[in-house]
Amino acid sequence: MRGGMGNMQGMMKQMQKMQKELEQTQEVINATQFVGEASNGLVKITMTGNKKVVDVVIAAEAVDPDDVEMLQDLVLMATNDALAKIEVETKAKLGKFANIPGL
Repeated sequence: MRGGMGNMQGMMKQMQKMQKELEQTQEVINATQFVGEASNGLVKITMTGNKKVVDVVIAAEAVDPDDVEMLQDLVLMATNDALAKIEVETKAKLGKFANIPGL
């Protein structure tokens, strides 16, 4: 019976260690900046890993008062590109935690 308690404590310590690793990895991802681009950099959107927009850069040549829809499309494309990069990085770094019960 005593051996079972030791195993349980060991398992709990391992889970706590993995929980801490998960939190640290998520913090690193959240602090990382991801740049999404559209049309070879005409529009760049910079986001943090927790999906906060921190910068928007629009090249002068992307601004055409007669075609505002094109600029809107470029902003949308750059935003989606940044979000896709965040998703890829998150899956790559947190994927090892995906099948751990309780996390």
